Amino acid sequence: MKKILLSFLMVIPVWGFSQSFQVNLQGQKQTAMGGAGTGVAIDEASVFFNPGAVSFLKQNGVQGGVNGIMLKTAFNQTGSNLTEHNQNKLPTPFAAYAVFGSPENRLRFGIGVYTPFGGAMHWDPNWTGKYAVTSLDLQAIYIQPTLSLKISDNIGIGGGLVYSLGKVDLQRAIPITLNNGESSTAQLKGTSKDFGWNAGIYVKTLSGISIGLTHRSKVNATVKDGDANFNIPDALRSTFPTKFNATLPLPATSTLGFGFYPSEKTTIALDINWVQWHVYKDLSFDYDNNARIPDTHSPRNYKDAATFRLGIENKANSFLALRAGIGYALTPVNDGYVTPEVPDANRLLLSAGIGLKPSDRFGVDFSFLYENVVARSGTNIETGLSGTFKTVAYIPGVALSYKF
Repeated sequence: MKKILLSFLMVIPVWGFSQSFQVNLQGQKQTAMGGAGTGVAIDEASVFFNPGAVSFLKQNGVQGGVNGIMLKTAFNQTGSNLTEHNQNKLPTPFAAYAVFGSPENRLRFGIGVYTPFGGAMHWDPNWTGKYAVTSLDLQAIYIQPTLSLKISDNIGIGGGLVYSLGKVDLQRAIPITLNNGESSTAQLKGTSKDFGWNAGIYVKTLSGISIGLTHRSKVNATVKDGDANFNIPDALRSTFPTKFNATLPLPATSTLGFGFYPSEKTTIALDINWVQWHVYKDLSFDYDNNARIPDTHSPRNYKDAATFRLGIENKANSFLALRAGIGYALTPVNDGYVTPEVPDANRLLLSAGIGLKPSDRFGVDFSFLYENVVARSGTNIETGLSGTFKTVAYIPGVALSYKF
């Protein structure tokens, strides 16, 4: 029982450490193009994708968008014919941007508010893995004021300070029986406020190809005095922790992007993301009460992982733009560390979308992203949960924009 209790208190940091919860939905146009946007100056979402490209935008503008993530996960326990499914929950990551400053000047200003990490995973309270997790709700909101400078007619640089606001709510059963015969439950809740940065360079080559290079820094999400709530018999309550502290490294991402322009109406974007998951070496927690649960140091040993994204946009006319994309993401999760709240594996990404411009100033963009996560079997080294996970995600999105 002590091992299971320890594993419960070590599982909370997964909210920032997997493709499953690294949200790549920071712009509807870019999402419809497979998530590629670093090497092109498409719209205000360049505040996120490449601050160096902001100074090359032809107009100022504001935009806001939202996605709905419909995540479908199935689990088949080793040796069982029973397939269990996660419950329906619709997280809604969002992104909003604004770009200011005269397009004739070399210096432009921008601000972005977006959710690069987040998710929701809910299982039946009595499912097979209830001692691993029953529910997880999480969100990280980044606020990024940005400066972009066109240092020549062909080169732009930019950067922004990131202020991160995070929150997490994790629940699971624990192997202690209450007086009514039901299992005891536990809940971990915490918030964080931290800083990071985002910088990039954008180059228009003489051959007509554009190139972008960006780096988004690691953010050390620090949870102080998080709440540990246990629904347990009163006789045991004094031996369980009520608070915890932890520092969780949200990994840095470097991206190389290219823009190709076969015609005035067509743009092709190619991005290669490199996410530095190696910073997630272990989990360390400091609890306010060690009578039953000692402070923990649990190895995770994630590896760096890459994602490849390719997208195309064709402006059929002044009113309609068509977009499509494809991508492939490699998982950072090594064998033995797959968990019910992070059932991660390599994944295929397919996307499509349209853009409508009813006037020169107003625009509406729609996107749809499909993610197919490869089935993955194994045994978790912390909880002992053994079986096969299979996940697919359906992610529609919409954004409104206004140019000025």
